[in-house]
Amino acid sequence: MQNQYVAEENPSQFPVKTQNMSSKRILLIEDEHSIREMVSFALGQEGYVIDEAENGSAAELQIANNLPDLILLDWMLPDTSGLELLRRWKRKDVMQEVPVIMLTARVEERDKIDGLDSGADDYITKPFSVKELTARIRAVLRRGSGSIENEVKLGPIRLDLNAHRAYVHDKSLDMGPTEFRLLEFFMTHPDRVYSRNQLLDYVWGRNMYVEERTVDVHIVRLRKLLKPLNCDQMIQTVRGYGYRFSEKQ
Repeated sequence: MQNQYVAEENPSQFPVKTQNMSSKRILLIEDEHSIREMVSFALGQEGYVIDEAENGSAAELQIANNLPDLILLDWMLPDTSGLELLRRWKRKDVMQEVPVIMLTARVEERDKIDGLDSGADDYITKPFSVKELTARIRAVLRRGSGSIENEVKLGPIRLDLNAHRAYVHDKSLDMGPTEFRLLEFFMTHPDRVYSRNQLLDYVWGRNMYVEERTVDVHIVRLRKLLKPLNCDQMIQTVRGYGYRFSEKQ
């Protein structure tokens, strides 16, 4: 399906790289053969090892055989929805740290929020260019490996970044991926005030078109999780500007 990409892109325009190959394994789950062919060729030229699956069942077999470093997941598949697969995988410990980029023609904001809240790390809508896709992949992979530290502590709150778990007074908190990312950002940037737009950029990503009120919704959820442990006051509303995370009252 050539029109899923920008018109000027074709396989002959992708330079063959003979060194500095990334060797990261990517699982591409897409039912359109032409899209799989184009994306696989382009990413192969970038040095990635590509596994392909045309439906959810084939994807499960691929994951069982070779755990990928990243998944490109189409929303609409013939045997299930990509969103359902994503939710199922994020309930498995072995899949918690595997980043997922959703590929979809759905452009409604509600769909984007559902994808991100279900555990997607990024979201790209069709039609898209392969150049944009490879840039998104590089960004997500950098995000996953950019920090040497695997633990963040602030006051009674501790985050295990490898296990993607949060603890308060060593009591485990059950929170969604967006709340975890938001809490991680706050804890690594304490005592500074951030506007809703800034939080959208830093936590959701600059390429995501999400309303500012989405930030408020996740702040409320995070406060509810922290309130029974008397830590909700650490998320402070700065009237007229945004939010600050601080131990100071």
